Amino acid sequence: MSLNNDKNYISSLLKDIQAETREIALMEVCGTHTMAIAKSGIRNLLPPNLRLLSGPGCPVCVTAQGDIDAVIDLAERPGIILVTFGDMMRVPGNKSSLQEARSRGADVRIAYSPLDAVEIARQNPEKEVVFLGIGFETTAPAVAISAEKAQQEGVKNYSVLTLHKVVPPALEVIFADPDIKVNGLICPGHVSIVIGLEPYTQLAQKYHQPCVVTGFETLDILEGIVMLLQQIRQGQARAEIQYKRVVRPEGNLVAQETLKKVFTTVGARWRGLGFIEDSGLEFNQEYEEMDARKKFAIPEYEDIPIKGCACGDVLTGRITPHECRLFSRACTPINPIGPCMVSHEGACAAYYRYKIS
Repeated sequence: MSLNNDKNYISSLLKDIQAETREIALMEVCGTHTMAIAKSGIRNLLPPNLRLLSGPGCPVCVTAQGDIDAVIDLAERPGIILVTFGDMMRVPGNKSSLQEARSRGADVRIAYSPLDAVEIARQNPEKEVVFLGIGFETTAPAVAISAEKAQQEGVKNYSVLTLHKVVPPALEVIFADPDIKVNGLICPGHVSIVIGLEPYTQLAQKYHQPCVVTGFETLDILEGIVMLLQQIRQGQARAEIQYKRVVRPEGNLVAQETLKKVFTTVGARWRGLGFIEDSGLEFNQEYEEMDARKKFAIPEYEDIPIKGCACGDVLTGRITPHECRLFSRACTPINPIGPCMVSHEGACAAYYRYKIS
């Protein structure tokens, strides 16, 4: 498509969107969508009756407060090397953060892949190396592969504190909650590469809500919004793929099999949504020696909310970041109070960075 044709097509999409007169709320589930929408300024082009709500699609943000506190305490145990993605370093616990724990002497290291953590374990046989498994179906296969590799190579001092979550059960909670008014979902592109379309088809049929798997370019997002509006106008509710250049209806079958081989689904705690059955991933019996929670007898820490932080309400679309009384006052990227201001996929970080009013 030429540049001029591209501009004309975008104009036609915007015309279609701006013609909508009903009160409609669409939720972008993915944190990457939240940031892309903020960066592109799409919200400023929508009619006031059409709202985009941020959903529970930032893996760092939805990690329960009690789990954050457990991670920090584990990092400060003697003989532990904790390996994590960089996003987790500044996430506040109730008393500290991983960054502060490292300043006190804890051995906390940043890696870009769980396979890096396996190598760290191989190089430090006298230490216990724990990788912090945070993320959805997108990152969990890489953690599964690291567990397979460590087991095959006899790396006994490697384990994973898996806080991985799966997205569809959380979306079911969103649809089932009468206090969360959502008319359709902009479904995550990256997660859908793995899980495909079927989970959204089930949701659309059960709750009569349209779902569209959408890419991350401005044109993708506008197309996704129009596809949702077309279904709403026609009284339809089905799952569709806008992001066809990347996402297949069946998903990534190899990644799905890898997850089934290594993990089993369990109940998990989500910030803002509480405990959700079958929404977490835990090592199955064959790989349970890799389970850091069992290996180090990590207790379940109480979820004690951070005073004044409304991340849970932001993550479920109940409020926008501006409606949190700490936003841009006490809570800023330099001094984040909650994870939604820390993560590069967090709604509060997006609203602050791009000055969304």
